[in-house]
Amino acid sequence: MTVLCIFPENDPRAGEVIDDPGTIADRMRELGALFERWELTDDLPPDADQPSILEAYRGSVRRLQQLFGFQSADVIGVHPDHPQKAELRAKFLDEHTHSDFEVRFFVQGRGLFYLHPGDQVYALLCERGDLISVPAGLKHWFDLGGEPHLQCIRLFTTPDGWVANYTGDTIGQRFPTLESFREQFA
Repeated sequence: MTVLCIFPENDPRAGEVIDDPGTIADRMRELGALFERWELTDDLPPDADQPSILEAYRGSVRRLQQLFGFQSADVIGVHPDHPQKAELRAKFLDEHTHSDFEVRFFVQGRGLFYLHPGDQVYALLCERGDLISVPAGLKHWFDLGGEPHLQCIRLFTTPDGWVANYTGDTIGQRFPTLESFREQFA
């Protein structure tokens, strides 16, 4: 279940919990972020390759490419048997920003995005069918979990792709991991 929790940055236990997709989209829009639920393509096999996935969601991807000027789209997947799952998790857990906005559509699995505007932290548990964009310059981090299971379409406006500018803040260490968040809020 997709859930948004909004916390004071100094108290990761006291959050407003929102599970209505329309309200989640409204609250994310207030940050300049995009949240959408896409119609799922159920005819894709679990081991579908990148061209098949991009073709299955071609209409939605094209709409965003035209709207925002995305130059490329690809598919990333991380599963429990991935040999670098711990390194990937650690790379995304540190708070960072991007000069471009980050866009992810969850084809399979789940992940937990934390957005840190001002003195609040927005934790968005994304599941299959969810699309999120994180505006350029917005501090955030992402937890794919200890036993990751996700496959996402990524969209880019620059040829550089994913480039992080780490803030050096350790705030992410004070907030629940994906597993703890699911136990507490989902």
